[in-house]
Amino acid sequence: MTSPRLKIVFFCKRRPQGRDLLTRPYGRFFHIPRLLALKGHEVHVLLLSYKGDPSCTKQRDGITWMSESVLPYGPTRYIRRAWEIVKSARPDWVAGFSDIYFGILAERLARRYDLRSAIDAYDNYESYIPWFKPLHRLWRKALLGATVVTAAGPQLAEFLQQLRAGRPVQIVPMAADPDGFEPMDRELCRRRLGLPFCIPLVAYCGSIYRNRGVQLLFDAFDDLRRKDADVRLILSGRKDRGVRLPAYAKWLGYLPDEDVPYLLNAMNVLVVINPLSSLGRYSYPAKLYEALS
Repeated sequence: MTSPRLKIVFFCKRRPQGRDLLTRPYGRFFHIPRLLALKGHEVHVLLLSYKGDPSCTKQRDGITWMSESVLPYGPTRYIRRAWEIVKSARPDWVAGFSDIYFGILAERLARRYDLRSAIDAYDNYESYIPWFKPLHRLWRKALLGATVVTAAGPQLAEFLQQLRAGRPVQIVPMAADPDGFEPMDRELCRRRLGLPFCIPLVAYCGSIYRNRGVQLLFDAFDDLRRKDADVRLILSGRKDRGVRLPAYAKWLGYLPDEDVPYLLNAMNVLVVINPLSSLGRYSYPAKLYEALS
């Protein structure tokens, strides 16, 4: 017995985790819609660009992708287009991805037209703008009203479940993309990246910002170097101008997507860091899952 074909509309920012979904498809924001389309469902994704990208519509991977920009007039065009899509298409599900605003919008439009709504959270979004309490109230109302809420890990699911008055929150875990992240020969990977062969290498991949706790990483590495002077710290990602790197650290800059699996396979150890905060307690860094793969 085949399942009924559903019509699903997703709202999402165009560049979650710094990756443009129209040019560098990535992560749960791409693969959940893709897998639903593969199952035969009709899937539409409306993206919001925080840059000045022109409006566009394209078909790819069985999905209708649409994009509007917040510049220069704010989110009005995006909200109007979202309203028009839901009003005319009358989808079976309306889903919000990638940020606090999209979950609020999805639940509100679904409630307005008596549709089912889904909200997916991969972070504690309230931690992004901790002082904006009116927005938090709208978010919590959306969580309470949504048909389904999913979270990227168990701690976040438990936290969101409290905001849903105990109603269940399902876990859709973070995961590595299916292509590229697999075991490879370490020496081959080091040769490709120009890294030394015969010494232990420790990597941190991600934003090199003070608020990510990189100073703690450097302090811990100072202790490690006193025990083994050969060990090197390899860094990749965007770097804050105010961060001074230790002399023993090698910064590779922001690597092309295709080089990231080589970097992870070249290492002896990968370090994942987050401060103990309202963000860090509920964080599931994608690089951790990519390294595990």
